[in-house]
Amino acid sequence: MKNRIPLFLMLMFVTGLSHAELKIGYVNMQKVLEKAPQSAKAKSRLETEFSPREKTLNSQIKEIKSLEDKLSKDSAVMSEEERRRLEKDVLDKKREATRAQQEMSEDFNMRRNEELGNIQKRVYEAVRALAKEESYDLLLADGVMYANDQIDVTNRVLQKMETSSQ
Repeated sequence: MKNRIPLFLMLMFVTGLSHAELKIGYVNMQKVLEKAPQSAKAKSRLETEFSPREKTLNSQIKEIKSLEDKLSKDSAVMSEEERRRLEKDVLDKKREATRAQQEMSEDFNMRRNEELGNIQKRVYEAVRALAKEESYDLLLADGVMYANDQIDVTNRVLQKMETSSQ
């Protein structure tokens, strides 16, 4: 029943406008988000911001691997105390690396969501500007099962995004 009410309202709206021409378009938001120049810039900013932490994390992992190799090779000739100390050191470094990896992952996700939010705002502004400039009555995005190429305005939105990034 709930699904039929919006359909009914939409049909009433469309039949009420049947005498006037209705201009409808479709925007493929996934394509816009993937191909917008702002997305590439955001990706570059994130890589620049997080590459030092990733390098540090990779060096920690290499150090742990080196210590584990040493432990497996030399454990037979080590004293019990040296072996225990090395095992504890490996375990401590693993915990530290795991904690650093989780923190980096959380920080990265938070920053990625911030960047995505900013891009989505700009896409929304570009879509609204295009709709006003070209006198669209309705522009659809998510939830569209099929859109004819004649009403797909995705490339024009991308062009707007490119001009607004300069």
